[in-house]
Amino acid sequence: MKYADFLVTSLGKGGVGSPLKFSHRRENPVYRFVNDSERIIFDTSLENFNSCAEAGVQPVSFEKAGPRENIFFSPAKTKVAIVTCGGLCPGLNNVIRSLVNELFYRYGISRVLGIQYGYEGFIPEYEHPVVELSPEMVRDIHLTGGTFLGSSRGNQDIGKIVDTLEILNINVLFCIGGDGTLRGAHAIWEEISKRNLKISVAGIPKTIDNDIDLIQKSFGFETAFSIANDIIRNAHNEATGAFNGIALIKLMGRDSGFIAASAALSIQEVNYVLIPEISFDLEGENGFLTILRKRLEKRKHAVIVVAEGAGQEFFTASGKEKDASGNIRNKDIGTYLRDKISEEFNKTCFPHSIKYIDPSYIIRSAPANANDSKFCNLLAQNAVHCALAGKTDFVVGYWNDQFTIMPIPMAVAKRKKIDVEGELWWNVLESTGQPISMKNILND
Repeated sequence: MKYADFLVTSLGKGGVGSPLKFSHRRENPVYRFVNDSERIIFDTSLENFNSCAEAGVQPVSFEKAGPRENIFFSPAKTKVAIVTCGGLCPGLNNVIRSLVNELFYRYGISRVLGIQYGYEGFIPEYEHPVVELSPEMVRDIHLTGGTFLGSSRGNQDIGKIVDTLEILNINVLFCIGGDGTLRGAHAIWEEISKRNLKISVAGIPKTIDNDIDLIQKSFGFETAFSIANDIIRNAHNEATGAFNGIALIKLMGRDSGFIAASAALSIQEVNYVLIPEISFDLEGENGFLTILRKRLEKRKHAVIVVAEGAGQEFFTASGKEKDASGNIRNKDIGTYLRDKISEEFNKTCFPHSIKYIDPSYIIRSAPANANDSKFCNLLAQNAVHCALAGKTDFVVGYWNDQFTIMPIPMAVAKRKKIDVEGELWWNVLESTGQPISMKNILND
């Protein structure tokens, strides 16, 4: 990574005084406006500081988000569109509501359109009507899960999307979604750039798996593992209530095991956490089934949490099928493990009782908890500040406890994964007591 990779594109110099400098309230607030030169260091270690100082290079850093004293778009002439794409995630409605309220109440922008059912909503053939959004309309939507605007997966014709933006006279587009949505937002910006249009494209990252790179956390993640905490607690009761009782819970995590790891740490009743980042064997002396049986012989119960992307090496066809968003369609590791455990223990006449739980759709459609709701609000506010200042082709993020913006391509270049030699995973190993490896042949 280089310093230049993190420079965000701007539509031009802001020539309009921000409405935030003025107030209809008697106690006129003093805003701490952000300069474009303010940046957040990526690696704050002393080692990195010394290395950059010795080499005489700028350290990699993110542009700081926040309100600018002068903005690019004149509020009275600005029209905004908001779209949500991909799977559901706690907090989507919070982000929509916060965008509308920030635009309307703080910047005086009243023309805000909601695009229904993801990028499909831009394509005339689907005939999805646009929705004129107002604070009154979105007043209570944060109290429910899902997305008020609807969503969809899959690629759409970028040319037609930009045609619709032109027809609707949109000046700013907010795209709320995961890496597929953000790639689409970048493609939209490339087409906008080819046409020499002055339209800002802002990405707000949505991933319940917390797997977008270079972003410390994403909205919905905390709600997800908090709900999983309650489910694991009840599953533990099921496991301890039977002789050799086994509770097997499958949680979300297509490529990264952050939800599984965080949920296990939050309750510390989990005995095994299986994640996509670490392969394991089923059979053999060090295999999972052998280790599980030893646990049952000693403690008479076990709680297993498996991320949906774990163990895909057991399926020969894995990786060949993809969903509409281009993501690999994983095989069901949860039911596979359930059946393998029962098959092995029945074969050896080992008494057991297994309960399998898959709460994925319940979790992802839940409303955001208090902390996620706060985080959604701040993400939305910072996205509005930067988009109206003329920043474009950017994603708003969070790093070192600061809100940041960076070019979309940097955020989607790779998936964020658990560092299996890092603190998070070692904390999980300490909490569960599971072996470091459940492979029969260890790699050198």
